[in-house]
Amino acid sequence: MDENTKGSGTQKFPYRLGFGLLFGLLGWLIPYLGVNSTLLPAKIQQIAPNQKVQIVATLATIAMVVATIANIIEGALSDRTISRWGKRNPWIVLGLITTLITFYCLTKVTTVHGVILNWSLFQVALNMMVAPIVAFIADKAPKKYRGGVSAFYGVGMNIGTPVGTMIASRYITNINSGIYVFMIFEIVFTVIGLLLVGDGSNKGAQVKKLHGSELLEAFIPPIHGDIRDFYLAVFGKLLFVSAQFIITGYQLYIFVDYMKQSSSIAAHSLSIMSTILLITGVAFAAIGGPLADKFHSLKLLVAISTVVMGLGVAAPALDPAPWTMFVYAGLSGCAMGMYNSVDQALNVSVLPNPNNAAKDLGIVNLANSLGQVFGPIVAATIISAAGYRMMFPAAGIMCLVGAILILMIKKVH
Repeated sequence: MDENTKGSGTQKFPYRLGFGLLFGLLGWLIPYLGVNSTLLPAKIQQIAPNQKVQIVATLATIAMVVATIANIIEGALSDRTISRWGKRNPWIVLGLITTLITFYCLTKVTTVHGVILNWSLFQVALNMMVAPIVAFIADKAPKKYRGGVSAFYGVGMNIGTPVGTMIASRYITNINSGIYVFMIFEIVFTVIGLLLVGDGSNKGAQVKKLHGSELLEAFIPPIHGDIRDFYLAVFGKLLFVSAQFIITGYQLYIFVDYMKQSSSIAAHSLSIMSTILLITGVAFAAIGGPLADKFHSLKLLVAISTVVMGLGVAAPALDPAPWTMFVYAGLSGCAMGMYNSVDQALNVSVLPNPNNAAKDLGIVNLANSLGQVFGPIVAATIISAAGYRMMFPAAGIMCLVGAILILMIKKVH
């Protein structure tokens, strides 16, 4: 029996599901963010040091387009998959295999065009994992425990981001070895996550046959039902993540070019910053979900977190010195911890159609992928036009607008 359908009087908190989500998320997040935020820019710096800012922006633009299309299609196909391994597992395993292949190929490419092609294929592979993993919350989490289960996902988000950077910072001068380490992480964590979730066969399940406009709607963002709150959540999340990745996408260059540190000192600064993010992020992620379940305050917690993130991302404008990045790390760690611990519960609550959970949650969480590439595009534009300093207040303004959008949601308290 699905955990969502059990009698509410006898429900126990689904710890296996929570830890399965935690490890499943870490399986793709640690390798992705470690490579995307540090090793990939380091490789580009080796290949084309004079064009690195523009290349990162171009790479992000192409990745954004590919990720958008892949996430929607693969999430929709996952919703309609029937197999002896369930509807999510086949896609997650296929994504695991194909991301490992693209990581290996990344160690071999030596041209800018090769990096762009490889990273585009990686986005297709990665999104086979992203949408189905988060859909386990809608599939299996009892409504009364969604905040708590979402907190496991939030803890994973706040472990994955700094740990990926901490590991990657040790391999800035030995990029290929770092990629191999991340490949091992991906295998181990993903397999543990799938075993814990234990999603079994769904043979015999009924999948509605789609024709005409129904077929089109299954593979596009929702256009019917209560979609107002859904899109407020999407764009609020997009602004939050974009503001974060205005800094994250260029954090190596911020220390080297804006704060004038050498590569070795920058690596040390990145490690300190990541440690601060890890401690504050995990601490606040651990308390966010239980607080949301107790006080029923999903919307307010997400909005407050977005404002705190805005203060953090604006801090480096005060002084081109490492202490401002450490202030950013402290504030944004607290913000991301609280935000990520309740964000998925908010997303599940605004879904227009539960039958399209993976596809629609994939679109909400596409804001993660899009934000991670849109942020660097915004940053590159501002750096080229006005220098590094102006991108920090711009990120703060984006967070303020994002908080307003979240507060406009009506059907979630």
